[in-house]
Formats: sequence, C-alpha cells, structure tokens
Amino acid sequence: MDSVTLDALDLRLLHALQLDGRAAFSRIADVLDVSDRTVARRFGRLRTTGIARVAGVTDSHRTGHAEWLVRLRVPPPGIVPLARALARRPDTAWVTVASSGTEIICVFHVAEEGPAPLGALGRLPQGTQIDAQRLLRPAMDHRWTGRTSALTEEQIAALRPAPTAGSAPVPLTGLDRRLLPALAADGRAAYPDLARQVGWSESAVRRRLDELRRSGVLRFDVEIDSRLFGFSVQCLLWLTVTPARTAGVARALACDPEAAFVGSTTGPHNLFAIAVCRDADALHTYLTDRIGSLDGVDRMETVLITSYTKRTAPAP
Repeated sequence: MDSVTLDALDLRLLHALQLDGRAAFSRIADVLDVSDRTVARRFGRLRTTGIARVAGVTDSHRTGHAEWLVRLRVPPPGIVPLARALARRPDTAWVTVASSGTEIICVFHVAEEGPAPLGALGRLPQGTQIDAQRLLRPAMDHRWTGRTSALTEEQIAALRPAPTAGSAPVPLTGLDRRLLPALAADGRAAYPDLARQVGWSESAVRRRLDELRRSGVLRFDVEIDSRLFGFSVQCLLWLTVTPARTAGVARALACDPEAAFVGSTTGPHNLFAIAVCRDADALHTYLTDRIGSLDGVDRMETVLITSYTKRTAPAP
C-alpha cells in the first residue's frame, strides 16, 4: 500500500466514478478533458491492481431490509477464519476486523425487517461475545468527502446522475436477486456479461438496472482504501447522546469532513459513526475538541479499524 501513489488524474477519475459508477468512459473523458483511452487505461490499472473497484450498493430502506450492526469479540486465533466466513455470506455488506484483531464488526441485511441471523453463524470460537443492535436511520446523504474533492463544481454538475424518485419500498424481483449480487461484485460489468450471469436478456437487464437506479434502490460506490488519500486512521464511534439532542448531534457530525457514516441505532448507545482521520493525533483532536464539545454527548466508545474483509462484496 505504501508504494501506491495516486496522481491528480487518478483522483479526478475516482471522484467522477463516485458520482456515477457506471458513467461511460467517453463521458468522463470529455469532462476531464483527456482521451477515452487514457480514462479506460487508468481505471483498468486501478482495478486490476486491486486499488479500487466499483460496487453496486443496495438501499436497505428501499428494499424493506433491516440492517443489524453485529459486534463479535473473538479470541485472536479465530478472528481471520470467522471474518472470512462472514464475508462470504450474501447477507453481509460490511465486515471489519478491529481492535488489533480482537473484534469483528459487521452489518447484516435481513429481509422483511427480521432479526439478526445470529443462530445461523455456526459454531463460534469459545469465548466469543456477541452484541447485535439495529441500525435505524442514516444521518448522512453523502459520502466521505476525503475522496470527493478533486473535481470542480462544473465538473460535478456535468457528471452527477439525475436525482432518484420516490421513497416507498420497492419489491425485489427474481431478476433483482441475481442482478444485485453481480453488480455488488463488479458495478461496471458490461450488459452482455451481466445478462450471461443472470440468465436474462440484455435488454431486460439494461431496463431493470435503469429502473433500480431511478427508484433509489441501487447506487454505485468506489471501494478504495482511505490511506491512499493520506488518511491512515479509521475509527468506529458509539455515542450515548441525550435523547432531546440526538438529532442535532447527528446532523452536526454528518457535516464534519471526518465523517464517513453517521446513523442512529438501538442499544445503550443511540448514535453510531465512522470517522476517518489523517493520523492518531488528528483523531485525538477530533474526539476531544470536536465531539467533546458537542452539547448532549454523555458517553463515547471508540474502536480502531484494523482492516476490511468486506465492504459490499467479498474481495475477488
């Protein structure tokens, strides 16, 4: 990772893909004022070297799925195989190893607002402690700004897709249940390849993908390590906030450049957040000077992320 360097064009390309993960290379090239071949070559290098990939992300609230934040405190010898087993499950969307390899934190997507499938985890290592809390509502409608600051406002406007329409839950079809996992693994897969994978016609796949995007069920995210942008520390935050202040604290945190996620949750802590900082000193400053000054924050627990086993789809 230390030997990888992103130049200005890489950063602009990654920002463009964060705006529209399936934008044609020709469209991106026109906005960035470079050739189509240059854009294709740059993305090919980023993808084949494992630096970045585009993944399709499903909005659980639009599909009627519950999101459960599950925390497992695991003896270190069992951490790696358990994290990999969780990453292979189709109902997990986020699997992290934390606290120097003594904890796993993951998110389960459960159909029909069901409970966390803890009984299906199989035989866990002896001594494992489990905590499961429901993620209730995200407080952010944008991504971490550290990777979306390379383009001008005019370039952003030229690449930003049309706003989504509607807010009611969207029932998933048989095609969706095949198409969405394929897009999670490769958000830029060509329509003929998607059609072969799901066993439907190319026209049906193209039409349904467009419908899922317009309805807000599906968006595309660029999976990339924040260290490549110069931010070496990621921290999970559990905050206990006075109920009357919860909404205000969530909105305030969501505006912070350090925030990658902020949302309300059940349990003894009512807010969960992910902070991305340049280093440990910057994290200390953020926790003490920023969060410590927010009116209503009574208690805070912090856990450092050690590594990601899965973000949206298992690593290729």
